[in-house]
Amino acid sequence: MTKWVEAKIKKIIYWKKNLLKILLKAKINKFIAGQFSKILIKKNNQKKIQRAYSFVNPPKKKIIKFYITLVKKGKMSKEIILLKKNDKIFISKNSFGFFTLKEIPSSKNLWMFSTGTAIGPFLSILQEKKDIKKFKQIILIHSVRYFSDLKYLNLIKKIKKKYKKKLIIKITITREKIKKFLYGRITKLFLNKTIEKITKIHMTKENSHVMLCGNPFMVKEMFYILINKKKMTKNLRRKPGNITRENYW
Repeated sequence: MTKWVEAKIKKIIYWKKNLLKILLKAKINKFIAGQFSKILIKKNNQKKIQRAYSFVNPPKKKIIKFYITLVKKGKMSKEIILLKKNDKIFISKNSFGFFTLKEIPSSKNLWMFSTGTAIGPFLSILQEKKDIKKFKQIILIHSVRYFSDLKYLNLIKKIKKKYKKKLIIKITITREKIKKFLYGRITKLFLNKTIEKITKIHMTKENSHVMLCGNPFMVKEMFYILINKKKMTKNLRRKPGNITRENYW
C-alpha cells in the first residue's frame, strides 16, 4: 500500500502550453537516481487521481523536480493545469523502479536512448554520477519532435562539460531540420547505422548495455531491433542481459 506525504508546490514553469516543470518540497525517503515517484491529487469530491513521474533531480537535491507533458483530455493533466505556487498535493513517501545503474552489470559502453520528457531519469542519473565507473563510455541519444522541446539543453551542456570525453550526447529532432542536430526517429537512425557512425562506436552485445526510456513504441521497437540485430537480451536480476527498458506512459 502506498504511503503518501504532503508536498508543497514551490514553482511551476510552463515552457510550452503542454510542457512544464514542477518543483516540489516534501519529506520523502531517499530514492535512487532513475527511479520514479507517484503524485496524487484529491478533487473536490474526494476522488483521487494519481500518476507516476520520474525524478529529474538527483537524490542529493532537496527540491523535487518533475518534467511533465500534459495530455489532451488526460484526467491528471486537467488537475495539474489548475495547480499554482504554494498549493498542496501528495507524493509517495517511497520511490519505485529498477531503471537504475545499480541494476545494470558493468560494461564498456552504456547507451541511453530517450524521447521527450523521458530524458528525466537520465538527467537524474548523470547528475548523481553514482556507479558511472562501471562504464568506460556513456552515450546519450535523445529525441524530441521540435527544437522548442529541448528545454533541458543548457543542463545537458553543463553535464557534458563535467563528464568531458566520457559522455557523448547526440540529439535528434523528428519534425524539423535544425543545423547541428540529427534529423529523424531513433529507430531509423539506428537501423541505417547513423548513430553508430556519428558516435564512432560499434555496438555489440559484448561491449554494450542499452537503457531505453520513453515513448512505448520507440522502446518496444528498439527492444526488438536490439534482440534481432544485436542478439542482445533483456536484463534481469536472475539473468543479467544487455537491455534495460522503461515505458513513459
